[in-house]
Amino acid sequence: MVKINELQENQKLKQNLLVKSCVKGITQKGSSYLNLVLQDDTGVIDGKLWDAKESDIQSVTVGHVETVSFEVLEYNHKLQLRVNKIEDLDQETVDMREYVISSKYSEDVLIERFDKLIDTIENGTYRKLVVGMLEKAGKDFYQYPAASRIHHSYLGGLGEHTLGMAMLAYDVCKLYPMLDRDLLISGVIVHDMGKIVELGGLISSEYTLEGKLTGHISIGHGWLMEVSKDLGLENSEEAILLRHMILSHHGKMEYGSPILPQLPEAEMLSMIDNMDARMNTLSLELAGIKPGQWSNKIFAMENRQFYKPKYDAEDDE
Repeated sequence: MVKINELQENQKLKQNLLVKSCVKGITQKGSSYLNLVLQDDTGVIDGKLWDAKESDIQSVTVGHVETVSFEVLEYNHKLQLRVNKIEDLDQETVDMREYVISSKYSEDVLIERFDKLIDTIENGTYRKLVVGMLEKAGKDFYQYPAASRIHHSYLGGLGEHTLGMAMLAYDVCKLYPMLDRDLLISGVIVHDMGKIVELGGLISSEYTLEGKLTGHISIGHGWLMEVSKDLGLENSEEAILLRHMILSHHGKMEYGSPILPQLPEAEMLSMIDNMDARMNTLSLELAGIKPGQWSNKIFAMENRQFYKPKYDAEDDE
């Protein structure tokens, strides 16, 4: 089987791929088509099935590995698939390890790194609250993606994103000693835990009903309220400050935060969250671009295009 990162223009293939997402569209002439995102353990690729019949639409199940017949095309300097046919499979015959992208960190490594992080939190109240949140999240914290599509959208992405932010937070605290490192690190660890409920699973890119109607910020805040009450810490200043960190971490109300950051640590949390997410987005996008070419417009980056320098390839030779 040819892996996604090995595909070449003009290839015609029939092989199994994971359906990451599927959106139905209508052309100007009124015919149906499917916008697909397909995946294996080496990457994702966009595909289109034109003139989609009802039988085609019914055969596609998001989160399933399906047999896809396709041609490889280049569009805007990026490969994509023209899908001719897609057929569902018996999922019990599928080894999902061949189709799931995973974090660069194993689950064991993530657990070890976070155990060490917790040991550095000197404030006992923050440590109890963080440990309580991690116990509530369980292993899902180390296994779930951090987003459905844009950044860290793969197995273990939530833990990887959080760890990357923690590493940034440590360096930032050295540069700006005014920051309370215990509060910032605690806020980093708990800020996105609501995504475990918001997202539909380890593989599906769909949102749950609760996720759509309430969002991960309010879910995570609710978790912290429960944990702090169970510990008898709900009225502590630390619990209140940590609640603020969760509620304000998107930085702006138009981005989903119900309140704006009103602590230096909350302001910094918002910035390093954005930094780590954007760098991961760019890394994933530019991985599929040839040196000397531009990316597609990236919605999450204000629809900007990014250039991949030629000298990167020259240095590798």
